[in-house]
Parts: sequence; structure tokens; C-alpha cells
Amino acid sequence: MQINGADFISAMKTLGAGLAMIGVIGPGIGIGLIVQGALTAMGRNPDASGQIITNMILGIAFAEAVAIYALVVALIILFVL
Repeated sequence: MQINGADFISAMKTLGAGLAMIGVIGPGIGIGLIVQGALTAMGRNPDASGQIITNMILGIAFAEAVAIYALVVALIILFVL
């Protein structure tokens, strides 16, 4: 069985996109830790839950931005290069 150049390039694009998506692991863990910390803080001090929720949502947005960058890089590798 022989592999031509186009198949090899397609395989390498797919591998590169998969490796780019490894960047989603960190934000996933980070979002989980952010929510865990916020829920613990709200359990200890329910009066401050409004401010805690605001900061939690801001932290989730920043962590999710990194995951979106990884997704964009993967899509660029697959469809543009």
C-alpha cells in the first residue's frame, strides 16, 4: 500500500489540529476550579454571593477565551493551511 502526498498532508493536518486542541484541557480544568472556588465561597459567605458570581463569570470568560483560541488555531490548520 502506497500513500500519496495529498493523503499524507491531510493526515498531518488532522494530527496538527488534534494537537492544537490539547490547549483546551487547561481551560477546562481552570473553569472547574473557578466554579468550585466560587461555590465554596458562596457556601461560607452567602451574603457576598452577588460579588462572587460576578467575579466567577469574569474568570470563566477569560479561561474560555484561551479555549476558543485553541479551537481557532485547529480550524485554521484544518481549513486554511
